Amino acid sequence: MSVAKKEYKRVTVKSLVDMKKRGEKISMLTAYDYTMAKIVDGAGIDVILVGDSASNVMAGHETTLPITLDQMIYHASSVIRAIDRSLVVVDLPFGSYQSDPKEALRSAIRIMKESGGHAVKMEGGKEVKDSIKRILHAGIPVMGHLGLTPQSIYKFGTYTVRAKEEEEAIQLKEDALMLEKAGCFAIVLEKIPAKLAEEVAKSVSIPVIGIGAGNGVDGQVLVTHDMIGMTHEFNPRFLRRYMNLYEEMTNAFTQYGEDVKSGDFPNDEEQY
Repeated sequence: MSVAKKEYKRVTVKSLVDMKKRGEKISMLTAYDYTMAKIVDGAGIDVILVGDSASNVMAGHETTLPITLDQMIYHASSVIRAIDRSLVVVDLPFGSYQSDPKEALRSAIRIMKESGGHAVKMEGGKEVKDSIKRILHAGIPVMGHLGLTPQSIYKFGTYTVRAKEEEEAIQLKEDALMLEKAGCFAIVLEKIPAKLAEEVAKSVSIPVIGIGAGNGVDGQVLVTHDMIGMTHEFNPRFLRRYMNLYEEMTNAFTQYGEDVKSGDFPNDEEQY
């Protein structure tokens, strides 16, 4: 059953909790630059994630690990300048929060002060509990992230579905409850069985956003470049492509090159 959408002048962490209470699904997409963020925000997407996936999408790295805090702040600052409505959540990058709660707080403060972001996102459960609490105590909203956590890819050794075994599933559910109790305003669940994700979403009062976690959660997130088809090598089951921009842009660039070579561009109407 569809639920009436409420129009928010600005989406806040409270807005998301209210949406879950009403049964209204939450939409979330990534953006890393001003132009893309302007379009995503204008389309009415509730949350924009300035993801450390910029390491892959924007810089061409194999993993999310190489991106730095300074680079995340640069991307987040670009996004913030474009936003009128969306809540902007910024990933804390690998190495900026895992080992030391004090370092985690310093990293989160830098993101909030230097980029103007609205919240931070952190991967992990009980192992980063102290860092999460320290950041929350400073008044900075935190979104959790469980399941497949790309910053731990070398620990897992694969991007396969997580929490299929009972022991890991139990730990994930415990971590979700811990994140709620600690004060996180939402949790991303990545690439876990749909049934488990639905159980988690029902067990907590905060929104659960899924990516490859089925439809029984409170919202969905995708990498924008994937869902509009700018990337074309990445084809997981959970990805729905709404456009094929790779093909359209390739055709446009090819035509431009041919028009320049032939002298067709610029024509008489395209010059002064």
